[in-house]
Amino acid sequence: MASAPSDAQQRARDLALLRRVRDRIDREFAQPLDVEALARGVNISAGHLSRQFKLAYGEAPYSYLMTRRIERAMALLRRGDVSVTDACFQVGFSSLGTFSTRFTELVGMSPKRYKSDIDRHEGVPACIVKQISRPIRNREVPGQAPL
Repeated sequence: MASAPSDAQQRARDLALLRRVRDRIDREFAQPLDVEALARGVNISAGHLSRQFKLAYGEAPYSYLMTRRIERAMALLRRGDVSVTDACFQVGFSSLGTFSTRFTELVGMSPKRYKSDIDRHEGVPACIVKQISRPIRNREVPGQAPL
């Protein structure tokens, strides 16, 4: 007769499922993803996934997906050969307005301004530019009122 898994064993299994979800978001960020599809992929409910993901990673799966998309858009814009509109669609947004709003929430400036500010960093190593211009999670842009 098999015994029930211990709390530690269950927690390890839950974390493995959550890592699979996070890895899928990282791989498929440009694809249409929603919490229900992510939850189906690991055979748990969307509500349970959202709660457990937030406990483990500090933000909900959808917020994590949006942050990943914005990070990828920032990298494209830093390259300099991609327009804001192209970056928007390449990272999985279907609306330029939504992209611009989310970008501004996470980065603290519009994607257009971000792209134009790239010139200011000419000659600075890419690793430094990436670090100083990374997205701010959970709407932590200084001076912004919560929605």
